[in-house]
Amino acid sequence: MTFTLQELEKLSGGELLGDPAQQITGVASLAEATAGEISFFGSPRYAAQLRKTRASAVFVPLDFSEKTAAAQIRVSNPAKAFEQIVLRLAPKAIAFAPGVHPRAVVDPGAKLGHGVSIQPNAVIEPGVCIGDNSVIGADCYVGHETTIGADCIIYPHVTIRERARIGARVIIHSGAVIGADGFGFEPAQGRYEKVPQLGIVQIDDDVEIGANTTIDRARFGRTWIQEGVKIDNLVQVAHNVVIGKHTVIAAQTAIAGSTRIGERVLMGGQVGVVGHIEIGDGTIVGARAGVTKSISGGTWWSTPIVPLAVAKRHTAWLHRLGKLIERVKEIEKKLGS
Repeated sequence: MTFTLQELEKLSGGELLGDPAQQITGVASLAEATAGEISFFGSPRYAAQLRKTRASAVFVPLDFSEKTAAAQIRVSNPAKAFEQIVLRLAPKAIAFAPGVHPRAVVDPGAKLGHGVSIQPNAVIEPGVCIGDNSVIGADCYVGHETTIGADCIIYPHVTIRERARIGARVIIHSGAVIGADGFGFEPAQGRYEKVPQLGIVQIDDDVEIGANTTIDRARFGRTWIQEGVKIDNLVQVAHNVVIGKHTVIAAQTAIAGSTRIGERVLMGGQVGVVGHIEIGDGTIVGARAGVTKSISGGTWWSTPIVPLAVAKRHTAWLHRLGKLIERVKEIEKKLGS
């Protein structure tokens, strides 16, 4: 599919500075774009890439003042305008035909809604209920008495253990494990005995869970991922954790048992969270932070966590430590020490 810049100007509701007849055949980042492609500029951090880009056109902010040889389409939100064009130029989305593949194993007692697609080698156990238009990918396992809502996409090689409750429009990427036993053991006579993990995992509507993420079942009650939560790849969520609505958690974060995370929390990559604490609504936790106590609101960083401003000050002091040591040595020389 090809668009002229004039057509893109109308589609985006922007203002064009350039040749209206210029043909655009593709999209790319500023660094990778070539002639005939359009990109976007949304942050001063990419000014150097903008000056070097070979893109024929760029979506830019309304107050754009940088220099570029590319044609400009000025819009209020360059990233969003670019996304709209990406969707128009992208290949047609992959669709799965409704029905049960001959190589799938579906218990006769399972209830499948209208338009459900079960792919090869998937296993659907007794008592499972799957909502309309959901897709269960190849080699997935859906355990006994699990419920999955409408319009879900469960990608290949996902394991969903028994009695999980999954809402509508949930996306679970390959390799994720939902409802494995929590890490529960008690010392007894010089050894450890397993504590039965009898609870469930509940995942509410519009949640997305990344590849190879694990969400453990509760010891009792539920591990609860609330509406709109987005969890990246390789995240560990332990038993009885509660994650509030519209919270976002980046890759390789680990959350220990019985922690409660509020709504609209932003958590960077490789964060470690101890068990049995609370993180309040709207809190931001920087990458690789160690959350060792309950916190409420604000932006936090470092290990153990401190407010961001304090963490920055500590980092600055640490970077100046070498100079301070040299100054102390010079003073000691002058004093004859």
